[in-house]
Amino acid sequence: MTGQVRAGRPNQLLRNLNAKIASIPMILTAVVVFLGGTLWTVFYSFTNSKLLPRLSFVGLDQYERLWAAPRWLMAIENLAVYGILSLIFSLVIGFLLAALMDQKIRFENAFRTIFLYPFALSFIVTGLVWQWILNPEFGVQSIVRSLGWESFAFDPLYNPDIVIYGILIAALWQGTGLVMCLMLAGLRGIDEDIWKASRVDGIPMWRTYLFIIIPMMRPVFITTLVIIASGIVRVYDLVVAQTSGGPGIASEVPAKYVYDYMFQAQNLGQGFAASTMMLLTVAIIVVPWAYLEFGGKKRG
Repeated sequence: MTGQVRAGRPNQLLRNLNAKIASIPMILTAVVVFLGGTLWTVFYSFTNSKLLPRLSFVGLDQYERLWAAPRWLMAIENLAVYGILSLIFSLVIGFLLAALMDQKIRFENAFRTIFLYPFALSFIVTGLVWQWILNPEFGVQSIVRSLGWESFAFDPLYNPDIVIYGILIAALWQGTGLVMCLMLAGLRGIDEDIWKASRVDGIPMWRTYLFIIIPMMRPVFITTLVIIASGIVRVYDLVVAQTSGGPGIASEVPAKYVYDYMFQAQNLGQGFAASTMMLLTVAIIVVPWAYLEFGGKKRG
């Protein structure tokens, strides 16, 4: 028996050999570009690089300057507010829309297309559209005032206290459709017998969703959570298109901070330090997800 197992291992290694050989260039490219670029960025974040990278080590000075900069602290605060609200509202709205779609409503394909269509637009287009919609001169505020409510005020992109919520509105409009489709795919994978059994037992629909369906959709929720979180960390286009970081620095985000320091302020060391902190944030998200997804399966 042991000899048969040992004989079977080379056969498994040689299976699809051509495909494995063909994938070597792609694997090497990924390792060199992504892993090499990551290590290069972290390495030079400890230097005093300006316009060009240079081996002038300053230890943790770049990180000390980073966390002492009001602009970076504002970017982190905005990312926290935007991220938490985006996660909550995207999951809740996306799941509710998916639950409604799962009721076999008429014109389901049309509604699904309408909800998913904003995701096909680029973030720049979405940002510009919502910049016009939220413009007090000819947007929502102007339309409502023309109807007789002269005191109505709705200009979030021009108010530093609530500007991040104006960006959040555009992000939800664009991304909720994708969440809806992911949740709908999860709901369509639920066995119909579960619904029949819950109806026979007289269990209310909301309890069925809350205590039966949602726990069964755990993998879908985790995958959706990772997709949303990765988009939150690298949010840039919407901010640039809607506010360019203004008013002042009220809508600053980490990705814009990195771009400005690397390509405008010509301070590569500071930009590398900020991007390293973003990398650390992504790792904090990805590592628990990988543990939940693969660690549990391995134990099982």
